[in-house]
Amino acid sequence: MGRIRNAAIGLVIAICAATPSFSNEIGSAEDGETLWKECKSCHAIGEGAKNRVGPHLNGIFGRRAGAEDGFKYSNGLTRMGKDGLIWEFDLLDRYIENPKAFASDTRMSYRGLKDEQKRADLLAFLRRYSDNPGDIPEAAPTVAGTDHSVDPTILAIQGDPEYGAYLSSECTSCHQLSGENDGIPGIVGWPAEDFVIAMHAYKDKFRPHPVMQMMAGRLSNDEIAALAAYFEALDS
Repeated sequence: MGRIRNAAIGLVIAICAATPSFSNEIGSAEDGETLWKECKSCHAIGEGAKNRVGPHLNGIFGRRAGAEDGFKYSNGLTRMGKDGLIWEFDLLDRYIENPKAFASDTRMSYRGLKDEQKRADLLAFLRRYSDNPGDIPEAAPTVAGTDHSVDPTILAIQGDPEYGAYLSSECTSCHQLSGENDGIPGIVGWPAEDFVIAMHAYKDKFRPHPVMQMMAGRLSNDEIAALAAYFEALDS
């Protein structure tokens, strides 16, 4: 059965790879940059981009699936990469359209983008960060925790994940432990430093969300660090 399954996967990848590429005909990168706002709570792109909840997307065109060092992929995407899947326009287009249909165990908590033109625009934007890897544009703005300055002594606090689990009930009344994103950004697996910076951005009223400002304002530095440690350790 294993040989049959691997052969089937290989056939699907070969068929997809043989499909004509539309990478020279994709949409508007400017419009795609607007759509990127839906992605940037989990992914980073541009100069200095690092893996966060999702892998960074520099050089995604031409990258083998499940192959970015230091990121934990689902078994399905890892297996596809080992079987030869290389991300090109058509495969990325299918993945963004419906991630769960493409790889049922994907850890990407995104329901998909059904509009073909919007997918083309988003991929045109992402393509900018693959065409010239030696000249990657400046990082696109992100809400993944890099938009606020926090005292290094606060960032150095080692949070207790067990205490974070105890504190987490208010967070999980809105954010889903499954990692699903139903209009509310996922925080499962979020790097601790990004979480801490984001919470202090609310605490300092740098970010305008009134409910998050109230909740963050009630938390001590140690409590924020504990929550950060807890959510980082969870596997979506």
